[in-house]
Amino acid sequence: METLLAHKTECAHGARDHFEKATEVLSNEHRVIERVLDVLEKLTNRPVENSLDSWKEALDFFSHFADRCHHFKEEQVLFPAMEEHGIPKDGGPIGVMLMEHEEGRSHVRSMHAAVVAIEAKSEAAKESLLNSARAYLRLLREHIQKEDEVLFRIADDVIPADEQKALLVSFEEHEAKEMGGVHEKYLKLAEELEGHPC
Repeated sequence: METLLAHKTECAHGARDHFEKATEVLSNEHRVIERVLDVLEKLTNRPVENSLDSWKEALDFFSHFADRCHHFKEEQVLFPAMEEHGIPKDGGPIGVMLMEHEEGRSHVRSMHAAVVAIEAKSEAAKESLLNSARAYLRLLREHIQKEDEVLFRIADDVIPADEQKALLVSFEEHEAKEMGGVHEKYLKLAEELEGHPC
C-alpha cells in the first residue's frame, strides 16, 4: 500500500514537477487528511484518557497541515484566482467553503480546549471532546467531497493551464514561507498516527 511518505516530494518539494494543476495538489492533500480523519474516528471509539497523546498529535496535524497549509493555500491562492475568472465569493461555492473552513477551526479549538480540561481531570470535557470530534469528522468529510467533486472541477474549467502552473509556484512559495519546512514532519506524523492510533 502506498505510504503517506510517498507524498513528500509531491506536496512539499516538487509540485510543479509532479502535477499540472493546483487542484491536483489540493486533492492529493485531501487523501492525507482523510487518513487522519479515519484515525480521529477510531479515537472517538476508545477511552479518551488512554489516548490523549494521540488526540494531541491529531489536533496538531489538523491545525497545521489541514488548516495552516492546505486551507491557507485554498484561501490565499486558489479561491482568489477563481474570483478573478468570474466565480463569486459571496453567494457561491467559494463562500460556502470559507464558511466551512471557519466552522472546522471552531471544532478544532473546542477539541483543544477539551483536551486541556481532560488533563485537568474534567470528566464533562470528555463528552465535549467526542461531540466536537464527531462534528468535525462529518464536516470535513463532506467538505472534501464538495471540493473534489464540485469546486475543483469549476476551478479547472475557468483557470487556464498557464495560470495553473503559476498557482503551483505560489503553493511552493507558501510551503517555504508559512510552513517553514515542516510539511514533511506532518506527513510523517500522519503516517505514524495511521500506524499506531492509540
